[in-house]
This record gives sequence, structure tokens and C-alpha cells, in this order.
Amino acid sequence: MEERFNFTAGTKKNLLYLFVGGIILSLLGIYMIMNSGHGHEEVVHASITSSHSEFHWYQRVYSNLWINSLYFIGISVSAIFFVAIQYSAQAGWSAGILRVPLAIGRWLPVGGILLFATFMLTNHDIFHWTHDNLYNEYLADGTKNPDYDYIIAGKEAYLNLPFYLTRMIGFLVIWYLLYSLILKHTKIEDEIGGEVSWRKMFTISTIFVVFYAFSSSVAAWDWVLSIDTHWFSTMIGWYVFASWWVSSLAFITYMVVLLKDNGYLKFINHSVIHDLGKFVFAFSIFWTYIWFSQFLLIYYANIPEETIYFVERVQSDIYYPFFLTNLILNFFFPFLFLMTRASKRYTRFLKIACPMVLFGHFIDFYLMVTPGVLKENGGFGFLEIGILMIFLSAFLYVVLNGLKKLPIVAKNHPMLEESLHHDI
Repeated sequence: MEERFNFTAGTKKNLLYLFVGGIILSLLGIYMIMNSGHGHEEVVHASITSSHSEFHWYQRVYSNLWINSLYFIGISVSAIFFVAIQYSAQAGWSAGILRVPLAIGRWLPVGGILLFATFMLTNHDIFHWTHDNLYNEYLADGTKNPDYDYIIAGKEAYLNLPFYLTRMIGFLVIWYLLYSLILKHTKIEDEIGGEVSWRKMFTISTIFVVFYAFSSSVAAWDWVLSIDTHWFSTMIGWYVFASWWVSSLAFITYMVVLLKDNGYLKFINHSVIHDLGKFVFAFSIFWTYIWFSQFLLIYYANIPEETIYFVERVQSDIYYPFFLTNLILNFFFPFLFLMTRASKRYTRFLKIACPMVLFGHFIDFYLMVTPGVLKENGGFGFLEIGILMIFLSAFLYVVLNGLKKLPIVAKNHPMLEESLHHDI
């Protein structure tokens, strides 16, 4: 039970290759954009109100930085949420695998810094509401301000930089502090055992679950919904949470499966794997339920300020293929592939399903962000793949390095025996 993960030099070298490959593809993608006639041009954006602006190649870089920052920090904080749920529910089946989501949580401080830095670098290019000239109906000389936007001006009490940054920093700091307390008591539990640390983690986890339920919705409004400032959706908080949550479940499952196949977590039986597979299957359906509920209500009501979101995605030669791919990878594939009992119990099936679901939800975040930021100037090519590879290599390095810092099994967890003998 004292086994530790060995983060080998070969694995580190492969991650370095992935990182360098990502840089090369990103530079190649930038070169191709700049030489395709779309690196710098004046465009008119067709939206609820037409806006005249210039498109620059770096805006596509900014969009991808924001997509990846959102995607990976969501996986990380949702992995901590998984741990918190297990403790607050006093679950025993998962006691043997908790070190995996705990390791995934180590990306949170790195991802939080990257998210903040990306926002500070890109805010005017990604978030239209950050432009000061939108809020004053009249100019200093008393003339009508042509840039005034009454919808955005009406949201100024909420969408202003001081309040926005306070929310962002506050959420990231509180998430990390609660995660740090869980890590602290995890180490104490390893050293002295007993139920004292377990009971303290129950309290901390309950606080985290309640706070995350609120803060993840507000973060979705801030980090995703406010990109399309004129759009209204009462379900975006649930939608972003569902995408983050199922992505995290797929990554936890994939890591557990790979660790088991490489000689770790030998005691984990097919029933524990089955439960993880059921989570991925069930919350893929949950994501679809939220997606369809949002789409159906907007389609049925046919209100312009709501339908514009889907019009920009469905009636676009650039985004429509990804709109279909999103549904195929995130609903039809996991629903059909993971429907049988065997597909959720055996690693050979989950090693196919989990990466597909993870890539599918990356596409989901691509669709949430890119059309609102780039309009008809979006695309998917070497740049998107390259920046994803850069983030993925850094993310995996932090997670795998974190996995080796604690024994891979919570040997003194009071419910470990239940996990060892879990049978369904």
C-alpha cells in the first residue's frame, strides 16, 4: 500500500517532445494565417448590432489561449470537486483512487495564474464589454456617442473590471485555499491515521461543494457568457459546469485505467472501474440534457437576442462542422459506445472512450469562445492543435509531478477496505 508513482525520465522526455511539437505547430499556424490574407484586415461583424473593426492574427492566438486556460482549469477544479463529493458523501468505493483527482488538482494554481495573465493580456480583444467608450451615451462635448451600447451599459454594475477581477481572483484563491487544506489533512492522515483528519476533510469538502456550486456558475457568466455580451442564457452556468465535470471524470477515469495497466493500483477491481465508467456515461447524458434544454427553449422562443448565438454557429461554414462534431463526440458516441456493461468495466473500452470525450469537450469550449471572439475569422488548424499540445504537455507535467508527491494509495483512509472489496 506504500506504492509511489515513478515519474520517469522517458515520460518527461515525451512531454518535452509534445511541448516542442506544440510550439512548432503554433508558429506554423501563425505563419499560415499571416500569409493567407487573413492576418490583418478590416471586417464588418454581422451581429445584433454591426460593429466595424480590424482583425489581426494575434486575436486568434488570444482566443486559443483563453479556450485552453478555461478548459484545463475546469478539469483541475472539477477533480477537486470530485474529491470533495467523495468526502462529503462519506463514500467508500472511491477511497483507493482519490490520489488521482488530488494530483489533477495541482494544476489549479498554475492554471489560475495563466487564466489571470491571459485575461490581462487579451481582455479588449476577447471581451467587448471592457471598452470604456461603450458606457457613455454622450461625449464630453455633448454630442451623441456612436459607440454607446445601451445593453452593455445596462450591465455596468456587474461587468466592470474592478468587480470582475475581484470575482476572478476571489474564486481562484478560495478554491486553492480549500484544496490546500484537503492536501494538508491528506498528508496528516497518511502519517498518523485515525478518523480526525477524515472528519476535518468532511467539513472542508462540504464547504468546497457548496462554494463551488455557486462560484462555478458565476465563473461561467464571467468567463464564457460575457464574451457574447448581448446574449441571454439562464442555463450557461449548468452548461459550463456539465462540460467541465464530464471532462474531469473522463480524465480521472483515463488516468486510473492507464495507471492500472502500468502496474499501479493493482487492488482496483472491475467494479471501481465500472463506477467510473458509469460516471462518464451518465454525465455525458446530463451534458446533452442541458445542451438540448438550452437549444430547444431558444429555438422555440425565436427571440433575436437569444437565437443569434446559434445562428452564428449553425449558419457558418466554419463552425457548423464543429457544431455537429460536438454532438457526435459528446452525446452519440459515449451514449452508444458506453451503453453496455462490459464497455464500462474493462480498460480497453475506456481507453478509447475517455480521450474521445476529452477532445469532444475541448471542441465544446472552442464553440463557446471562438465564434463570439472572432466571428467569421475563426478556424481550426495547426495553431489550435499546437496551443492545445503546449497546454496539454504542461498540464500533464504538473499532474504527474504532483502524483509522485504522495503515496498513490490513501493507506490510512478509514474506508479503504470498502474500496478494496467493492463489488457491483
